[in-house]
Amino acid sequence: MEEYVEAAIAAGVREIGFSDHIPMYWRTEEQADPTSAMAKGELEEYVTDVCRLQERYPEIPIRLGIEADYIPGYEAELQRILERYPWDYVLGSVHNIGDWDFDNPMKIAQYDQWEIGELYATFFELEVMAVRSGLFDIMTHLDLIKKFGHRPAYDLTPVYADLAGVIAEAGVAIELSTAGRRKPVGEDYPHPSLLRECARRGVPLILSSDSHHPREVAHCFADAREAALVAGFTQVVRFEKRRRFSDQL
Repeated sequence: MEEYVEAAIAAGVREIGFSDHIPMYWRTEEQADPTSAMAKGELEEYVTDVCRLQERYPEIPIRLGIEADYIPGYEAELQRILERYPWDYVLGSVHNIGDWDFDNPMKIAQYDQWEIGELYATFFELEVMAVRSGLFDIMTHLDLIKKFGHRPAYDLTPVYADLAGVIAEAGVAIELSTAGRRKPVGEDYPHPSLLRECARRGVPLILSSDSHHPREVAHCFADAREAALVAGFTQVVRFEKRRRFSDQL
């Protein structure tokens, strides 16, 4: 974790937040995938480690975050976990459709079992549910379903407009993540059209590299900033103790 902080300092970013994946609270320990999320026994240690880094590196704000999967029917279980710790922010994400973790490269063949338009509709229904749950401060990789390059035949503009409206109504922020540039789809999350729909409605924005290695910290941030400006954003937000603050982009 120290390497991430030192990479952030070297890159000149204003602050860094850790957002490891919450344990798979909807599965038993035997069913959980240790490559995709923390084990249940690791959460306390994770929080302790971030707090330790905050003391070790006073030269840069280090935020305690968590990325929490939205699983329909398990909202109360997630809320109980979130209430235990002093998060600066909670990221919300959708990685699962039923038992299928669709962003897992080992399970890409399951896309062939879907009509892609229907798959997109199902995914965005889950995004809307997650936004309306009230559990999250920031919604991440809003169109993750495109990760491997699958696209529906129909125009997604109305879908983007509806989702952006729900996000604005809920008062939730979104991320512009450069992680998609490192995936087969080869573009930011979310798509520029969805980003524009969110900007038009005044949805708060953060920039994220979703780093899974220190070398990815602040990856393509200059390009992300330009993309945000082109979409119509003039500010970014940051979080402390789940309170939102704005800065000029």
